Amino acid sequence: MADNLYNNLHAEGLVSDESLQKIRLKEEKPLLFSVHWEIRILLYVGVLLLAAGLGLLIYKNIDTIGHGFVLMLIGAICLGCFYYCFKNKLPFSKGKVLSPNSFFDYLLLLACTSLLIFAGYLQFEYKVFGTNYGMATFIPMLVLFFIAYYFDHLGILSMAIANLAIWMGVSVTPKQLLLNSDFNSETIIYTYLLLGILLIAGAYASQHFNYKKHFKFSYQHYGIHITYIALLAGYFHYYDSMIAAVWMLGILLLSFLMYKDAFKNKSFYFLLLVVLYSYIAISSLFIRAFMGVGDIGGVYLVLIYFIGSGIGLILLLINLNKKLKAA
Repeated sequence: MADNLYNNLHAEGLVSDESLQKIRLKEEKPLLFSVHWEIRILLYVGVLLLAAGLGLLIYKNIDTIGHGFVLMLIGAICLGCFYYCFKNKLPFSKGKVLSPNSFFDYLLLLACTSLLIFAGYLQFEYKVFGTNYGMATFIPMLVLFFIAYYFDHLGILSMAIANLAIWMGVSVTPKQLLLNSDFNSETIIYTYLLLGILLIAGAYASQHFNYKKHFKFSYQHYGIHITYIALLAGYFHYYDSMIAAVWMLGILLLSFLMYKDAFKNKSFYFLLLVVLYSYIAISSLFIRAFMGVGDIGGVYLVLIYFIGSGIGLILLLINLNKKLKAA
């Protein structure tokens, strides 16, 4: 019926030869709708709900169940998941290794989550490491890095990076860096700076040695945020001294290196971060100069600067995006 309709329209000249050919191809090969990401999201949510449900069940019945049984249950889940993953994993490779099946990633995620819960529970209840809380995070961190590389799992790599940050006494999320940290502490600032440099170095090492090259994004994503925030914190901490110039030079040097890397790898995301963080740093210099003019005059100059620089920033990003695509 539909074929006759399209043929009649084609015969009357209302449908071109090209359009008729496309219609026939679509009818021969009907378009399939992929639910790949919907299923992945549901599986991730399922793992989180399972962990939360077990935690709530244990919390409500801890007096009846007992701590020993809880540890045995968590350990059994952890070992069972790891057994399945080790048995079904594909051979190791320095390059990217795909998951053997759809459930592999989620069982590995559940295994690592159970491992962290087991280690935390063991330390909290039985003080296995005594007051040496660093070891309670250091050992799981090493295990997570090994698992991330051995099974080629980006999610586990993010967990390992978070544990590295916890071990160093900081939080890896940029929002938490800004909200919960004491940036008046030089120790915290230098700790952030060291962590950021280590992560950026890890990103470059992954690419340079071609060893799990696809891990570079995760390392660089966390590293660039932390390093910029640490450098900006250092600049404002030493705002009234000559040392502030050293921190500003550090920001400019990082921007130069990340700018070159963004163009080399054609990454607009990292180029955007370079522009935004550099804009914050440069704007602080202008505001400092404008506020020296006077109260009213300085305020007007600051307002004019932000209006003009905001427009300029948008135009710059548009031009850089075009330049990046043309490179």
